[in-house]
Amino acid sequence: MKQKNIFIVASGILIVAFFVGAFFYQKQQTEQASKLAAQNLAVLVRADAPSFGSPDAPVHIVEFFDPACDTCRDFYPMVKALMAEHPGKIRLSMRYAPFHPGSEQVVKALEAARKQGQFRQTLEALFASQNDWVINHTAQVDSIWRALDPLGLDMARLQNDMNSPEISATIARDLADAKTMNVTMTPEYFVNGKPLPSFGFDQLKNLVGEALLASNAK
Repeated sequence: MKQKNIFIVASGILIVAFFVGAFFYQKQQTEQASKLAAQNLAVLVRADAPSFGSPDAPVHIVEFFDPACDTCRDFYPMVKALMAEHPGKIRLSMRYAPFHPGSEQVVKALEAARKQGQFRQTLEALFASQNDWVINHTAQVDSIWRALDPLGLDMARLQNDMNSPEISATIARDLADAKTMNVTMTPEYFVNGKPLPSFGFDQLKNLVGEALLASNAK
């Protein structure tokens, strides 16, 4: 009986030690990621990235995204709603991270649409029709045109712009920046330079809340 009690106590100590160790490991990882983001702020925040919200907003969310990513699609309206809850307080900048096979061509179409002043409309049309052009996690660029037809884009110009060195350079830069920031999946968010402690919309909302409180305290 005594041996059993010793075993139970020892097991309890090991369990506690495991959770304490996991907590401090997670904390260390978050601190390292925050330090990396602070060191590479110029890489994280690009002035020419597509953005929504006031440039003077005290809270700046930077999102690395892939239009073929279903989680990016699902989070997009939630982030929009969060911004609407705090008008003028949150800015969102979007960076390209086309990790899905075939997605780079879709990003080229999105960036070409931005040249016609229709980034938001095109992004939302792509997200709304994602199930039609993403098959087995692979983007099919030939299947996006039906979704874009109602937008009134100059399709000849768009397809010509898709092949421009300028757009290829923008995507290559964003992918290089994603690598520098250790972004390996999408969506990945940074709030005023800080990464999420762990992935999830609640974590994003909490980090935004902390940034809002800090801005109000100034």
